[in-house]
Amino acid sequence: MIEVLGSSLTVFLIFTCVMMGWIAFMTGRALANTWRPRWQVVPYAVLLGLANRFFVFALFEGPLFSFTGWVIGTAIMVVVGLASYREKQAFKMVAQYPWLYERSGPFDWRERKHGSA
Repeated sequence: MIEVLGSSLTVFLIFTCVMMGWIAFMTGRALANTWRPRWQVVPYAVLLGLANRFFVFALFEGPLFSFTGWVIGTAIMVVVGLASYREKQAFKMVAQYPWLYERSGPFDWRERKHGSA
């Protein structure tokens, strides 16, 4: 498992998924909150993936250059960042334009149906 994840399963779940995932979650929300384009989540997630590899190396004596560990960790951060971006964007669209849009799920919005008399 260490060869694939670049760390033990415990370190991967607690540090990479929970702690670094939280940072990716907040990064996605911050980008959506400032109306940045969605593609900017990816470079930030790549940088978070590099930071994750360094912290696993420095704190938990994992391998610094684990390509599969970096790819898996970065992929998780991209997914979490994009999901939080979309959730915050849906919230902002409905909150900022309530006369135009209504929520249609946690990640989406739709045009508000106006009654015609």
